[in-house]
Amino acid sequence: MFKHILFGSFFLLFGFYCKAQELFTYSEPASNMAARSIGLRISNTLMYDSYEKSNSFHTMPEFMVGLSRKMMFHGVGFFSNRNKAFIAEGASLYMKYRFFSVDEVHSHFRMALYGRMAFNNSDIHQQAIDLNGHNSGYEMGFVATKLIHKTAISASTSFLHADDNAKSNVFPFAANQRDALAFTFSMGKLMLPKTYTSYKQLNVNAMVEFLGQTNMGTGRTFVDVAPVVQFIVLSKMRLDMGYRFCLDNTLYRTSPQGGLLRLEYNLFNLF
Repeated sequence: MFKHILFGSFFLLFGFYCKAQELFTYSEPASNMAARSIGLRISNTLMYDSYEKSNSFHTMPEFMVGLSRKMMFHGVGFFSNRNKAFIAEGASLYMKYRFFSVDEVHSHFRMALYGRMAFNNSDIHQQAIDLNGHNSGYEMGFVATKLIHKTAISASTSFLHADDNAKSNVFPFAANQRDALAFTFSMGKLMLPKTYTSYKQLNVNAMVEFLGQTNMGTGRTFVDVAPVVQFIVLSKMRLDMGYRFCLDNTLYRTSPQGGLLRLEYNLFNLF
């Protein structure tokens, strides 16, 4: 397990100094959404589920609030067809607090703390802990993001704990497997426009994200990579298209790879 902790720590330190765009898809950067704004988002994933031997479709509507320039909240609902019918399976609350910021003319560096609490009533079918639609539990983490001109890099590390799910879906693995260490490393660049002339211009971002987790009881781990293309329209509408691939896996998962489509709309200066 130590080598994976070291691997994640290296990415976190590396992120302080490298260059690479900041609206990441599979992870959250240290920057917050605009203060006094509201965002509406829906994320859809299509994965092959080896446990059910079928395609698994998950949709996650999300309501986001930028309370201030330092604090934001997300409320997320979870729906899927894993149990042969498209049903609601749970929800989560996410909070992020940006505690450090250095802003310059063409760059900035930010750090934030974040936490998540999730409730889920679906069956627990894998060792990997996933608070985005699979497990009940909580997460506490730290993220740092560096932006220089049109490029950005971000890295995070977090602690995850899985509780029993509702409807008597007891965590089926040993008690020491309820905790995990997660890490992310994301790089992105604004590809278009080459020169800004209006906020109405279409923005096109290309990025790649690395996502990993190590179970603290077994030492088993996974590392995934997810390339993403992102379009931003009128500076307030957003479309993300990504695909997640498994690079290394010793931690049992039923759906290690698949596609993601996300739509988002932001309303600014509402309160």
